[in-house]
Amino acid sequence: QLVKGVFPNKGLVFPKSDEKLPFMTWQEIERRLQTSGLSPHKIEELWSCLYLRKPEIEGLLAYIREKATQPWVYPLVCTAAFTGARRSELLRMEIADVDFDADTILVREKKRSRKQRTTRQVSLTPALKSVLQEWLTLHPGGHILFCQKETVERSKKRSKTTGHQGEKERSSTLKGRTATVKNRVRPGMAPLTKDEAHDHFQRTLARSKWAVLKGYHVLRHSFISCLAAEGVDQRIIDDFVGHQTDEQRKRYRHLTPNVKQKAIASVFG
Repeated sequence: QLVKGVFPNKGLVFPKSDEKLPFMTWQEIERRLQTSGLSPHKIEELWSCLYLRKPEIEGLLAYIREKATQPWVYPLVCTAAFTGARRSELLRMEIADVDFDADTILVREKKRSRKQRTTRQVSLTPALKSVLQEWLTLHPGGHILFCQKETVERSKKRSKTTGHQGEKERSSTLKGRTATVKNRVRPGMAPLTKDEAHDHFQRTLARSKWAVLKGYHVLRHSFISCLAAEGVDQRIIDDFVGHQTDEQRKRYRHLTPNVKQKAIASVFG
């Protein structure tokens, strides 16, 4: 039975929630990790606050260029690093969204408004422009900017055949192993799924020092943090990444270079 009336919340005291930690450099996180007794959850929380500085971003991109498991991985990661776009925004990008004449890239949003689909534009850096132009010479086709080839060997969704059995179930004879195998219906050209994007990001970085990176969002943190650390106007940062609330901006304020130190030094010496 539904109860009508004002919710009786007068005098209630709700427990405090924890404010998110500010974003930290690799060195800051490693210093904190030297503290003994940190739980696995706390360690994971610390790495989720990582942002990369410019030399580290360059090192990461160089590693991915050499080790990428698929040709789209490097241009996708570069776009994340140089635009601050979220993974879902990267996967929605179309080739026509990249304007090489105006040096801009259109980002299709979903989080800014619940009532309508919105967009924002980010300036195209010379480095990203070169990477995307090279990628389009290899692009498998279609209008989506980042997509997989129609047929990919050893893929669960895009291989030529399906019905392969696992080691525990499959027969010991060739005839038995191939009895359930059949040609897969051609899936056609389709955009990358979020699982494909995440899986190949992790595969590319596996067994390297970069394996601590949890996903593409660290590149969004890094993009914003590097801009803030160089003293870029907050309004420009907001325009690039779609920030709307002061809570979103607060986690990056400590990165403004030496402003607080200079302010207090000007008074107390």
